[in-house]
Amino acid sequence: MSISFDQPEATGFLRLPEVLKIIPVGKSTWWQGVKEGRYPRAIKLGPRTTAWSRADIFELAARLKAESGHV
Repeated sequence: MSISFDQPEATGFLRLPEVLKIIPVGKSTWWQGVKEGRYPRAIKLGPRTTAWSRADIFELAARLKAESGHV
């Protein structure tokens, strides 16, 4: 699966491994950020399936990029 920042308006969901390719933090850091509200809330797609809105993740990535000063 190819993930591109060129498609922030794309719909759909991303599972945690794909999210962590875009937002390079560890699993524990990610889950702590979700708990604290720094990162988007997870969406339960099934009893053992958790995902995040693709649009939410791209929006977060753009915000983090802007905050870091990288253009």
